[in-house]
Amino acid sequence: MELYESSEDYLEKILMLEKKNGSVHAIDIAKDMNFSKPSVSVAMHKLEDNNYITIAKNGEISLTPLGREIAEKVYERHVVLTKVLVSLGVPEDIADEDACKIEHDLSEESFEAIKRNLK
Repeated sequence: MELYESSEDYLEKILMLEKKNGSVHAIDIAKDMNFSKPSVSVAMHKLEDNNYITIAKNGEISLTPLGREIAEKVYERHVVLTKVLVSLGVPEDIADEDACKIEHDLSEESFEAIKRNLK
């Protein structure tokens, strides 16, 4: 399955909420992303069907190894790009929004060059 930007955003959000709260449920994602619970539930079932997440009987959502790998990659891009933009003088809230847009489309070569130059 080709992952779309929205799927990557969901996986990244699950990772972030897991780090923050320890466990993740669809309602947590809906609140944090300001989406409706039904739309999040539909997305979660698609991610589960494609083995990116598991959903326990109690509704707890966990990343599979594949889902975690993707989430960590997207999250790293987000963090690094936000830092770069902030270092260029962009306000943090705008840098965070812009990083979210850039993280999905930037080539691996360009991202690695940015990381090298950030150090």
